[in-house]
Amino acid sequence: MPLKPPSDLVDWQRLEFDSIEVNGHVQSIWTSETSCWSVPTFVQDPLLCIHGLSSGLNYGQQVFEGLKAFRHSNDDVHVFRPQAHAARFAQSASLAAIPPVPHELFMRAISMAIELNSEYVPPSSMRQAALYIRPLALASSPALNLRRATQFHFAVYVIPVAAAQKARLEGARALVVEDFDRAAPQGTGRAKIGGNYAPMTVVMERAREQQYDLTLHLDSATHTMIEEFSVSGFVGVRRDGPVTTLLVADGPTVLKSITADSLCQLASSFGWEVDRRQIPFDEVRGFHEAFAVGTAFVLTPIQSITRRSTSETIHFPGRYEDAESSYHRLCEAFKGIQTGERPDTWTWMEKVPIVV
Repeated sequence: MPLKPPSDLVDWQRLEFDSIEVNGHVQSIWTSETSCWSVPTFVQDPLLCIHGLSSGLNYGQQVFEGLKAFRHSNDDVHVFRPQAHAARFAQSASLAAIPPVPHELFMRAISMAIELNSEYVPPSSMRQAALYIRPLALASSPALNLRRATQFHFAVYVIPVAAAQKARLEGARALVVEDFDRAAPQGTGRAKIGGNYAPMTVVMERAREQQYDLTLHLDSATHTMIEEFSVSGFVGVRRDGPVTTLLVADGPTVLKSITADSLCQLASSFGWEVDRRQIPFDEVRGFHEAFAVGTAFVLTPIQSITRRSTSETIHFPGRYEDAESSYHRLCEAFKGIQTGERPDTWTWMEKVPIVV
């Protein structure tokens, strides 16, 4: 089916990271009777028909993903790294006892959702905008006992968005959260499970009331290692004379950020050193720049990180508005590939319709 041009009914200049009504979503259902997922169908309704006593609603047996599609100057639409997102979705589902969604079904459902909502892919002239894609899966059969569900829903929603965090070149102010742990040492922090994120709402609201833009979490076992921001990954840049090193916070409870992985590959192509590991908080004082990274946040520069228990605020000396900054170089290369303005060296972009 031919893709449509951007809709005239959307005020593209006022686009935010918020809900907009589109044509519908794609869904598939798994049942214990068939032990397989149904053929995906397009539903012209944003609502899912879910039992109120389902394990998905009552016990948090639910997983999700987030990825983006971009319109290029020739009006073709491309999805950024869907293969990697499919793999992460599968890992999350395995932790939540959700039947695996076959790779082919995941890709087909994404392609269908984009094709049937193609007029909501933002114009190519809007570099910071995209069609956000939200695959999700949850247990939908009723169950009072905590046992394996007999029915599951898999759905893919799409919505046009701008960046979740406006990239202010003076940088965002971050606060270390010290009265709430994001993930247990042997828990589900490495998965995109709703229960990892819902408690962050109060944490982030409280920080905003105190004039902070972002909240940063340390590991729950020792409170000495950086984990990630509440809804995005942590990346730092260190400069030692002519050597630039990109450092990515990693660990057993850290979500494997596809954005961070992409930045690592870009950094290597620049000739930089790349270091993915657990990062002690004390080491951050030596960083030149720092970013919050993710599908929604893209690449958000950090001005400072405050830790109240030590009465310390770490300021990063990098000038993000400088064209020679690591932020600017990474951001331009990253966005250039997504928008089709630069060569797709790593074949990250998949053209819609996706062939499976």
